[in-house]
Amino acid sequence: MLNTLSHGTPTDQPPLVIVHGLYGSARNWGVIGKRLSDQRQVIAVDQRNHGDSGWTDSHSYPDMAGDLAEVIAGLDGPADVLGHSMGGKAAMVLAITQPALVNRLIVADIAPVPYSHSQIQYIEAMRAVDLARVEKRSDAVAQLAAHVPDPGLQAFFTQSLDLKEKRWKLNLDTLAAEMDKVLGFPDVSGQFDGPTLFLSGAESDYVTQDARPVIRDFFPQARFARIPGAGHWLHAEKPREFEASVRAFLDLTA
Repeated sequence: MLNTLSHGTPTDQPPLVIVHGLYGSARNWGVIGKRLSDQRQVIAVDQRNHGDSGWTDSHSYPDMAGDLAEVIAGLDGPADVLGHSMGGKAAMVLAITQPALVNRLIVADIAPVPYSHSQIQYIEAMRAVDLARVEKRSDAVAQLAAHVPDPGLQAFFTQSLDLKEKRWKLNLDTLAAEMDKVLGFPDVSGQFDGPTLFLSGAESDYVTQDARPVIRDFFPQARFARIPGAGHWLHAEKPREFEASVRAFLDLTA
């Protein structure tokens, strides 16, 4: 079972399960999860090989969807599911293959297509950090800066650093070995006929017009929205606007 962080208590609204992206964790969604829990219970997960969830040799989307199915099975009825990037792909595979478990689906800045831009450079950057010389988070940030110039990404990656144990809470070996699966999308069949929102950053190129026919094949009720001024990390760059968009969709489709 995945490690989860729960916000709020069950209400008459379906629970919302939040699924983070690559190198993320449930903790990254703490603020948004707490704010959205005013109307429904929110459960954020640590995906396999991330956070405080178990490590495995596999990091395929069917396996990740199976993990989510196990979490939702422990809830009372189907759940609304929100997934970002890699988490969005896992959520899509769950909705396509086990639609009875998903009430409504929100996919943040990703499409059900393969991508060519590898994320392996960040694994190499984290591997390059000499953890023996890390006493506080800023020590790791300083080392990461040599490979990752973006201060936002430096802070993001070091959220997955266990300072006490001097280890990454990321299974870097498996994530590197399975990167082709992370960048791809599995050969699945089926449809999810429930309400679906593809919410993207207006400055991101992850969800293109070319992807829309594929999206509509899988998700006939798909709607599309963009957040101005946001890129791929739209929930971190524009958290208030992201929250408002999620609320509007959930309220509109209630």
